[in-house]
Amino acid sequence: MRPSGRQPDQMRPITIETGFAHHAEGSALIRVGGTEVLCTASIENRVPPFLRGKGTGWVTAEYGMLPRATHTRGNREAAKGKQSGRTQEIQRLIGRSLRAVTDLDALGEMSITLDCDVLNADGGTRCASITGAWVALRLALGKLVATNVLPRLPLRGQVAAVSCGLTTEGAVLDLDYVEDSSASADTNFVLTADRRIVEIQGTAESAPFTEDAFDNLFALARKGVTELFEAQMAAVEAAEKKRA
Repeated sequence: MRPSGRQPDQMRPITIETGFAHHAEGSALIRVGGTEVLCTASIENRVPPFLRGKGTGWVTAEYGMLPRATHTRGNREAAKGKQSGRTQEIQRLIGRSLRAVTDLDALGEMSITLDCDVLNADGGTRCASITGAWVALRLALGKLVATNVLPRLPLRGQVAAVSCGLTTEGAVLDLDYVEDSSASADTNFVLTADRRIVEIQGTAESAPFTEDAFDNLFALARKGVTELFEAQMAAVEAAEKKRA
């Protein structure tokens, strides 16, 4: 039995609350078990210098953790004067993941920044950030269409992410902190709703793991993201029904 009492292929409870940040063009507070991340989408009518005059848009992300998102207080990175390597790696991952399903040419010369702020961390913060950020992005783009700024949604589909790992219980889905900290292998799968792969991160913490073990992890991830895609669409549909 897993420490949480879940089955190996069982996700933690998932909720996505939209409209949490009143001033953002799109926002989603995603809860995956004890992990909570506030994702906001902000639109600007400009692009980075390397894209100016090219008629294409940009989607990027920033990621951070509140000081008491974890068991002990962490220092604010702003106080240190620089971001950690972990923070930079995660926010680049989030940006890549959202750009993979965005039609940047159809977006035009606008930039969308996705801010992912971890309120409570209990494992899988980068995966929750990607999943919640897609909802925030989708809502922001929906507003551009609703106000006739864009003729159609510049999206190619959905993207979500989930962690899987090898523990003493074997291959398990959606690691919480207790499992993540003791897993012999830890993987993150960023997948699209049409069964394509954006990115896979996998690390053996002790001994190498086999291809068969990886296949088991991948199968669990496929099952997990299916639930995440359903939660994303339910949140978007509820938000748009409320707006209408």
